[in-house]
Amino acid sequence: MEREKLGSRMGFIFLSAGCAIGIGNVWRFPYITGLYGGGVFVLFYLFFLITMGIPVMTMEFAVGRASRKSIIKSFAELEKPGQKWHLHGYLGMAGNYLLMMFYTTVAGWMLYYFYLMLTGKFVGKDLEQVSGMFQEMLGSPGVLTTVMAIIVVAGILICSMGLQNGVERITKVMMSLLLIIIVVLAVHSMMLEGGMEGLKFYLSPDWQRMKEVGVWETVTAAMNQAFFTLSLGIGAMAIFGSYIDKKHTLLGESVNIAVLDTFVAIVSGLIIFPSCFAFGISPDMGPSLIFITLPNVFNGMAGGRIWGTLFFIFMTFAAFSTILAVFENIISCGMDLFHWSRKKSCIINLAVIFILSLPCVLGYNLWSAIQPLGEGSTILDLEDFVVSNVILPIGSLCYLLFCVSRMGWGFDKYRKEANTGDGLKVPGWIRIYATYILPVLLLILIILGWIG
Repeated sequence: MEREKLGSRMGFIFLSAGCAIGIGNVWRFPYITGLYGGGVFVLFYLFFLITMGIPVMTMEFAVGRASRKSIIKSFAELEKPGQKWHLHGYLGMAGNYLLMMFYTTVAGWMLYYFYLMLTGKFVGKDLEQVSGMFQEMLGSPGVLTTVMAIIVVAGILICSMGLQNGVERITKVMMSLLLIIIVVLAVHSMMLEGGMEGLKFYLSPDWQRMKEVGVWETVTAAMNQAFFTLSLGIGAMAIFGSYIDKKHTLLGESVNIAVLDTFVAIVSGLIIFPSCFAFGISPDMGPSLIFITLPNVFNGMAGGRIWGTLFFIFMTFAAFSTILAVFENIISCGMDLFHWSRKKSCIINLAVIFILSLPCVLGYNLWSAIQPLGEGSTILDLEDFVVSNVILPIGSLCYLLFCVSRMGWGFDKYRKEANTGDGLKVPGWIRIYATYILPVLLLILIILGWIG
């Protein structure tokens, strides 16, 4: 059976960027930028994005494009006889499933809030009442299971329509709308009275604020954000590399994707900080910002119901674009590994992902007594920790070592694949950096994640 291919370069860029763009861009990047010195943090972030994130992304794409296979089979295709690099593929696939075990639930939250905002359920509510609505949602296994099931079924249905007709076509529309909505929201937010103060706090370089938090803390936070924003290490990027032609170099494509991801992260802050400052509300980190603070901000705005509805469409698209990309990786792996048809892989994974997502849903209500990481933690926290602190960084280190080591694929073969086509080329001098310095930086990330 001939392997499917993407229909356009835009489809590849939007799919890959859609995988990288997620809820972390919106509820984490703006907050830590404000906390760690605004424009100073952004400079550190861009430095680590260029020196760590983009090189590893080119490696993941190169393994995918050279092998024309999903994560497990890609290593088996390129490794030398008797080598065991393909065993990492099983860890990577476990990461894909584990990521979807909680991401489908959080995407369901976005969808439910879109419904609440659209139907005017927040109108006239104060901060305490909005907070109560969030807790009520978490406490209802019926609501959470329903919205999670809608997300899973919709994602699998789109994947079942095929790579070009389903995943690529829907993602291009969704990402185009996402970019339009985010710009409209940012322009509106910056025009609010008092909004410019939020903008100054967010992006003006503040060395004093950075010193108060700590220079080392700022550097490590920037390193973390720059690396993890690209969803590297679990083959979610490699799968799209396996679907593209060789017309363009992989460094050039990686830069395009990183720029799009960073654009969404920075512009998200242009929505959140001016809005919060305009209404005298602290831009808190995490779920409370999205589900408690911002609905209250929209309540105080002229036309707030419209702006709030647009915001939660944007959030749903950001989450769902990641889900589509990872679903495609999971489904493709079933096709490669077991020689299933696309339809069969979709049906089996529909049942598997739905069942695996239930512990996260029930962890907020029926199973709330289970607190795996200590008091106040949830099943979602454990799943997120394993993916973010174990599987992603170790998986990325595996891709890196496979591409630079003589015991793996080797630097020359990686560079030849990455440099095939028109565009930015991986320079030869990067070999020393990629072989000896970048692995150390990744090890630091892994250690920081475990002791943090």
